[in-house]
Parts: sequence; C-alpha cells; structure tokens
Amino acid sequence: MPQPSDPDNTSVKADIALMSPNLLWGLLETADRIGAPSDDWFAGTGLSRAQVGDPGVRLPDRPTAVVIERALKVLPPSIGLDIGRGQHVGNFGLLGLAMTTAATFGEALQIGLRFTPVVGSLMRFVESASEAGTLALAGQMTLTFPSIHRFVAEEFFSSCLALARGLVGDTLRPLRLEFSYPAPEYRASYQDVFDCPIAFDQPQDRLVLDESWLMVPLPTHNPIASRQVLALCEAQMPRGPVPGEVSAAVERLLRAQLPQDPKLTGIAAQLHVSERTLRRQLTGEGSSFHEIHDRLRIDRAYALLRERGPTIASVGAAIGYKDPRDFRRAFKRLTGETPRALRERLWVEMARERK
Repeated sequence: MPQPSDPDNTSVKADIALMSPNLLWGLLETADRIGAPSDDWFAGTGLSRAQVGDPGVRLPDRPTAVVIERALKVLPPSIGLDIGRGQHVGNFGLLGLAMTTAATFGEALQIGLRFTPVVGSLMRFVESASEAGTLALAGQMTLTFPSIHRFVAEEFFSSCLALARGLVGDTLRPLRLEFSYPAPEYRASYQDVFDCPIAFDQPQDRLVLDESWLMVPLPTHNPIASRQVLALCEAQMPRGPVPGEVSAAVERLLRAQLPQDPKLTGIAAQLHVSERTLRRQLTGEGSSFHEIHDRLRIDRAYALLRERGPTIASVGAAIGYKDPRDFRRAFKRLTGETPRALRERLWVEMARERK
C-alpha cells in the first residue's frame, strides 16, 4: 500500500498518544452504514479497529491521521460536517461536563480552550486578532498533514459549534466563519450546518463571534462541581515533552477492567514491571495510578448516568464499587455532586438540547 503523505517527515517518536478514538469510530460507523470498504485502513499503523471501540483509549496522532487519510478516499466528501453536526455536550466527556458547570458561556469557552487536549483532537482553538466587540478563534492543526486538513477543520468547527449550542441554545450564530481552503462542491452544506456568513480562501480557519455571547449565563452552573471536575480535567492534561505511553497503557488496562476494581499490583504485573517502577514511570509523566483510576471511573459514570436505564447501584458496580454507599461517597468527593443530583442535571441538559 502506498505510504501516506508526510510532508514534514516527523519521526514516529513524535507521535503522541492523546487522540480520542471517537473520530475514527464515526468514520467506521459511516463506512459500515454505506457499505464502504475499511479493511485496509489500519494496515501498518499499529492501530486496530478494536481500539476504536474503547472510548477511553488514547491513540497516537500521526497513525490516526494516516487512518483518516485512507478513510477519506472511500467516504462522502462532506463526512467531516456530517460527523461534527451530530455531536452534543455528552460526546465531550469530562470536558463537556466541566463546561456545563461554568457560570457563563465565556467561562465555559475558556475551560474548553484550556483543556482541549483532554478530549484529544487534531485541531485546537487559539485566540485571533479581531475587531472591537467580537471574539475570533482560529483553528490550528496539531500536526502538519495537508491531505486531511479540510476534513479536520470541518469536523472540529461543526462539533465545537454543536457543543456551544448545547450550552446556550440553538439561537447561537457566529458572525462569520472563515476557512483557509477553496470552497468545496458541497459548500451549501456549510450554510446548513453553520447558518452564518462563510468565506473561503482566507488566511486562517477562523470563527468570529459577537462578544455579547460571552456573558450569557449557563442554567447548569454549579460552582462546587466545577472545582471538582476541573481538577479531574487538570489531571488529564499532558505534562512535559515526553508522550505518556505508560499512562496510556495503564488507561487501556484500567478501562477494560473497571468493574473488577483493578489494583496497582495487578496492572503492574500485566505490564511486566514492579509496582515501584510503574509508580516512578507514571510520576515521570506527571500522573499517578489513583489519578488515572479515579478519572476513568468518573468518566464512565458520567456516560452511564446520562442514560435512563442503569440504576445508581448498577452504575457504581460498572466502575468497581460493590457497595452503592461507597460509590456515592467517592463520587461526591471527586465531583462535588451525588450521582443522583448529577443525573437529574444531565437529564435537564439533554432535554434542553432536544428542544
């Protein structure tokens, strides 16, 4: 198979295990639905379809980009917009939860800008120069990969706008959107998704918003929960220049074994290192076993609490708490809310999103 484009010739050592598999999952789901071939997408990348089914896994960025490049050859050209427009607050996990607890949309936006690496993306927002009374956010690719740039921009901008509308309502409209590439044949779809003035062949990929939106209060504001969830987001942030391979490996093992309440001893044995060595390696990556374990538990609990089927006790059992009382105490300690209170708040939020 031909090698994928790699114009900056970056060494494989630069690959960082920070990518969420959600984007690849969306591509695979579309391929399955329309009958497009996907058997060769992962060849030679070190990735597998099985990894994409685990939302807690973090994938290296460059191999992920390679898979995307191959997928785009057989999928509809507007697939980036199609995936992005279907996102909602819950798809952003702990980061989405942290943003809902903010006092205003502006505060939520700052949380999103600060903790973008937590969700894992090939693009990030940075503030850009703008005229008085407006806020401009430019999208920057996290690696150079021109063949997938348009797709990444489409998915990133449309999913971020879906998130923003989930926080403050569907009336949110950007003043304009600018894209650095030529208008595609399906440019009419941009208007359907973004519902604002759009310009192509611009210096940057950029969103311009009326500054008044920043002061809009969020009905889901919770200052106590905010402090707790922001601490969890902080624990997920990459630290230092060294990719977190050990942390990523521990995460994969913990995620698969959460109901069994895995311990450090067992995880170290599965990685063929001593407990002391594993602790030292995690410390070197700015993490710890308990931080990772707590974060994964809360992340999974958050996803389950959004559903109406599982009981509070079954949610606790799914993340390793045999006694529902232990689950409630631990959840309150980590998030500032009881599982029941959070569930009720999430259901209110989802009802707002459906309106």
